Amino acid sequence: MARNKQRVRTTRAPRPPPLDEAEKRAIIGACEAFIRDVLKPRFLPEIRPTKWNYVIDIHGAWAAGRYRFIQRYRSGMAHNRDEEFDAPFARIDRMGRDLFDIYWMRHTGKWHRLHAGVTLAEALQILETDGVLHPVLLTVEPASREVAGPNLEAIAHQFSASKPRPDVIT
Repeated sequence: MARNKQRVRTTRAPRPPPLDEAEKRAIIGACEAFIRDVLKPRFLPEIRPTKWNYVIDIHGAWAAGRYRFIQRYRSGMAHNRDEEFDAPFARIDRMGRDLFDIYWMRHTGKWHRLHAGVTLAEALQILETDGVLHPVLLTVEPASREVAGPNLEAIAHQFSASKPRPDVIT
């Protein structure tokens, strides 16, 4: 039995009116001051090289009516030592005059809107207080196998000693 195909028309959300150069400079200036005065002192007081990827900078970028907050990483691994890459963690989208939506970058690489219709001052306050929107901190080295191995073996031995195995005849 054949199905009739129907088209459904959807409309896109209206684009915000274009901003003038003065408003753009004001937004960028406020975000750069926020990074300099809040994010860097709190989340990157010093650069701590590790043998893994580690954060060397927090910066921002304006593109297409959006300001992204970005962490700059450097690799400490032997096969790509000193290579650098960027990883955005939050962004604000201008939706109108002093009206912004706040997005969070999920580990999957997709942006998710968390707050809508806030002013720039409110957006920066939310970025400061909402832990989901904070930069990722990777300051702890992963435990080595030499340290974790004996503990796992001891637990496995303790478990096997306490319960008789059905396939072993005693």
